[in-house]
Amino acid sequence: MADGFSLLTWPAQRVVLGLLLLLLLLLSAAPARAAEAEPAYGPELQGFDYPWPVAHFRLSSQGEALDMAYMDVAPARPNGRTAVLLHGKNFCAATWQGTISALSAAGYRVIAPDQIGFCKSTKPTHYQYSFQQLAGNTQALLASLGVTRAVVIGHSTGGMLAIRYALMYPDRVERLVLVDPIGLEDWKAKGVPWQSVDAWYRQELGTTAERIRAYERATYYAGTWAPAYERWVQMLAGMYRGPGRDRVAWNSALLYDMIYTQPVIYELKQLRMPVLLMIGDKDTSALGKAQAPPAVRATLGNYPVLGKAAAARIPHARLIEFPDLGHAPMIQAPDRFHAALLDGIARGDGAR
Repeated sequence: MADGFSLLTWPAQRVVLGLLLLLLLLLSAAPARAAEAEPAYGPELQGFDYPWPVAHFRLSSQGEALDMAYMDVAPARPNGRTAVLLHGKNFCAATWQGTISALSAAGYRVIAPDQIGFCKSTKPTHYQYSFQQLAGNTQALLASLGVTRAVVIGHSTGGMLAIRYALMYPDRVERLVLVDPIGLEDWKAKGVPWQSVDAWYRQELGTTAERIRAYERATYYAGTWAPAYERWVQMLAGMYRGPGRDRVAWNSALLYDMIYTQPVIYELKQLRMPVLLMIGDKDTSALGKAQAPPAVRATLGNYPVLGKAAAARIPHARLIEFPDLGHAPMIQAPDRFHAALLDGIARGDGAR
């Protein structure tokens, strides 16, 4: 008995053969597409491209030879001012891409480093992380570049670092900008339980793109999502797929311990420079929230309250709130955020 294919006319057979060939091509291309969608990067984010050339500042710290990666972007029409951008815990210098473009177009020289332990910078096997140490590293970088005074802009954990830097080097900070800084509450004092570095390490080893994406959707983007956000998910997830996964997770654990144990909230009143505080009111970030008892968890990460309370503590603060935005307003609503930022740092005082 003849099979069904042989009963078809020759033109019909050609169509079927063509479809089968197309299917085989699609199936063979699927692994390549999957690899492209789920990249693996090196421990210093090798393989992930930054939007401007990456330079390297080499320093010795705590007996370690370290490499601090950074971008130094020239202004379109120089206004004589420099902006220094300090990234957050789950961010890199590259995630400031839109902000760097906006500042450069407005005349600012922009310096955006990756802190030690993050992204394209060294991840030491042993390092005593502190905000003072990271601030000192940052100051050494700026001194090497001849920068004596700058607008310092810190986001998330970078906000805690920016506060520490401003307290240590007040004469070098023309203006301080804090974008959804964490550390506006003392989690330990509120009842968030301590975790050992080993516990943080075990948690970080379980990092996946799915986990990162779910957290970012809820916290960074107030429940919304856009295709452009996926690049930043894969930037982080790629390091946990790569050959340096254990070292990346270990440094992340050490950094979480630093964040938990070194609050800056009690020193806000000591800031003497003008401070621009930019808050997405839909932000709910709080370190250790998942480990906190339910009654404590309900009190954490209330940014509409935290932002106003912080502004009241800082002597020369101006508060800008974005009622509908989350933890990363510069990515979620770049045009609106950058208009407010440029206006805020152009002002000559810190009045509310």
